[in-house]
Amino acid sequence: MFDNLTNRLSQVLKNLRGQARLSEANITEAMREVRMALLEADVALPVVRDFVARVREKALGQEVIGSLTPGQAVVGVVHRELVSLMGEKNDELNFATTPPAVILMAGLQGSGKTTSSGKLAKWLKENRKKKVLVVSCDIYRPAAIEQLKMVAQQAEVDFFPSTLEQKPVDIAHAAVDFARRHFFDVLIVDTAGRLAIDKAMMEEIQALHVALNPIETLFVVDAMQGQDAVNVAKAFAEALPLTGVVVTKLDGDARGGVALSVRQVTGKPIKFVGVGEKLTGLEPFHPDRMASRILGMGDVLSLIEDVQKNVNVAEAEKLAKKFKSGKGFDLEDFKQQIVQMKKMGGVSALMDKLPGQLAKAAQNAPQVDDRSMRRIEGIINSMTLKERAYPDLLKASRKRRIAAGAGVSVQEVNRLLSQFEQTQKMMKMMAKGGLQKLMRSFKGRIPGMP
Repeated sequence: MFDNLTNRLSQVLKNLRGQARLSEANITEAMREVRMALLEADVALPVVRDFVARVREKALGQEVIGSLTPGQAVVGVVHRELVSLMGEKNDELNFATTPPAVILMAGLQGSGKTTSSGKLAKWLKENRKKKVLVVSCDIYRPAAIEQLKMVAQQAEVDFFPSTLEQKPVDIAHAAVDFARRHFFDVLIVDTAGRLAIDKAMMEEIQALHVALNPIETLFVVDAMQGQDAVNVAKAFAEALPLTGVVVTKLDGDARGGVALSVRQVTGKPIKFVGVGEKLTGLEPFHPDRMASRILGMGDVLSLIEDVQKNVNVAEAEKLAKKFKSGKGFDLEDFKQQIVQMKKMGGVSALMDKLPGQLAKAAQNAPQVDDRSMRRIEGIINSMTLKERAYPDLLKASRKRRIAAGAGVSVQEVNRLLSQFEQTQKMMKMMAKGGLQKLMRSFKGRIPGMP
């Protein structure tokens, strides 16, 4: 997500840093590059024109006077305009209504409505402590109702059954009545989509909107659609009184232009972004944090929130006590760190939120994906508790037994032990307070990685 745009903008701003002062000539050159970078990222042309015009005007105006360097001045202007373009602040869902608060999900087929419905239900249950019911009004797509039922089970929320013989409006009325009688806080309604916008689709969803009178009408759009998403967003905004947007698949090969275009096209805020296939892969959208990520500054606040949400505090305190008592760091602790990292989306998810320089320093290291993490867990799980506590016991015969138990080669076991030794060294140095010495010894490399 945004990789190419980030690289292009970083180069533009780097070139400006070498200038003694801002002039009309170097600003014009920089804005030409910014325009190309945005167009390559699939940002809509009218949005690009407005954005570049605003940045140019402010970069040449009074706002840059007194700044330390021309490059810093332009970074500040671009950051502020990116935040403004994407909506200034995070817009939360509105629940100011008599329960159940109805949330209507709209969008084309394949945009991720059903999965997003499940993700949103899980997010509301875990983060807002809401009692959530989901229902499918999609009577056209094969197995759509069954898919939502499975997603609801995985999200551990309630599902209201419906059949292909029912009319969408009748399903909606029945679901609202059930939610009201059983004291649900929120009802999420998944609607039918089409491969393209058509009159029948729009009439049906308009009828559903009238029948439900939802407090939130969310337009779900696939970031992979590129420029097409802008036209789709415009059509839905004209047909429905949208209250917000959910952008899905922002973690894939999407160039990110949808996130920069959809707010201006629809006039509605992006409320959530989908960042993975797992039901935990839904994040509230913060324009200021996204702007920082686009400019290579990272998203440290979201990273901190991920840690607070996913790290087991009791386990962390237990590990800290082990350091203080001098008992050290063993393979069981190493496994726990892998488990915690998996919960936060793995190494790639963490790297995406690091500032550009730190992420770049780790780029050359081999990527530890979910598969590698599962392999590491499997190897450690094949060890006895004594072997995990005392890795020095692991000689050739034990390694062969562990490799057979985990279904890997002995070389994989040796590689894991090498990574563990490097991490163990790091932990010992941290326990002794030698952080500066630690950084010098690793020279920006990830422990255990070549």
